[in-house]
Amino acid sequence: MALSAPTPLDRPAKTLEPPLGPLAAIAAGLFVAGLVLSTVLAGGSPFPSPFGPADDALAYFRDHPGAVRTGAVLQFASAIPLTLYVAAVSARARRIIDGFAPALAAVGGTIAAALLICSAVVSWVLTVPEVVTDPALVRALHTLAFLCGGPGNVVASGLLVAGIALSALPQRRLAPWLTTVGLVIAVVALGTTASLTVTAAAFLLPIARFTGMAWLIAAGFLLPRS
Repeated sequence: MALSAPTPLDRPAKTLEPPLGPLAAIAAGLFVAGLVLSTVLAGGSPFPSPFGPADDALAYFRDHPGAVRTGAVLQFASAIPLTLYVAAVSARARRIIDGFAPALAAVGGTIAAALLICSAVVSWVLTVPEVVTDPALVRALHTLAFLCGGPGNVVASGLLVAGIALSALPQRRLAPWLTTVGLVIAVVALGTTASLTVTAAAFLLPIARFTGMAWLIAAGFLLPRS
């Protein structure tokens, strides 16, 4: 008995999915551009640390509102491609394996993008002239922006990296060395939680952030669609 040809309803539907690698690269590029441009516009003065003297931070926000606002806008913009990346990579991970790991990537990535937006919005508020006249308010907002965009965003990004790496691990959808590197980056990112109590641990933040960005770009280009 001859078999009938499959009908359109029998064929698997092709999902419309944005390319992961370019999305991660755009998100990272916008974030780095915000850091560089804000420093240039501030005459080479780096963004103040919340652990430094309050008077230095107050002077920076009072004297360089344009630099702060530019950095905040670009940081806000970087969360948009990051959100698209999280949605696409979570869907791709669920096609590879079902269960905990894809959900971890989705939750971690969503929180990371949300905290990045929160940090950008709070930083933008620090450019309002009426705000910078109150030292206590500036200190509070500056610290909040750091907590959201620093430990909060980095820890959540670590969960995103861990979710992707664990999704790819059982069927080796990524090179074993890349999966291992991703899990190490995730552990370092989670370790930045220590910066909430030990100031010296803050040096882990840029390490975990930028290696995590590079890993997401690599995984975005190498993770198969099916």
